[in-house]
Amino acid sequence: MIFLAKAALGIGATLILTGAYVFHEGVIQVSVDENRAAGSHVHIWVPAMVVPVALHFVPNHNLKEAAAKAGPYLPVLREVSKELAKYPEADLVEVLDANQHVHIAVHRGRVYIDAVSDNDDIHVSFPVETLSDVADRLEEAAPGV
Repeated sequence: MIFLAKAALGIGATLILTGAYVFHEGVIQVSVDENRAAGSHVHIWVPAMVVPVALHFVPNHNLKEAAAKAGPYLPVLREVSKELAKYPEADLVEVLDANQHVHIAVHRGRVYIDAVSDNDDIHVSFPVETLSDVADRLEEAAPGV
């Protein structure tokens, strides 16, 4: 009986530590709502650490192609990711139109992108560190940048 209790405690502690490790970088949230009859509503939460791990499973030729297309912008992405980390609270862009509203901001170290229109509401948020992870992997695939 004591053996089962120890095993359950070990498994429980392992699950808690694994969960803490997986979510320590934060969560990427994507929410899309179509504002029409029978419109779709999609809400996804993914641990942010999935991004760098998933990028290691992207086929090399696809990653090199993406890195080649993004090549001129990789230094900008690198600098933006460094600078955003210094400003945990900042409004970056706000565009108002008769039918659309786009707002991009950093709040508590997370990037928030909100695009609201008559047809769709799109909300995306992710930790600032995710930009660095993507830039790192793309730079590895395009070492000439």
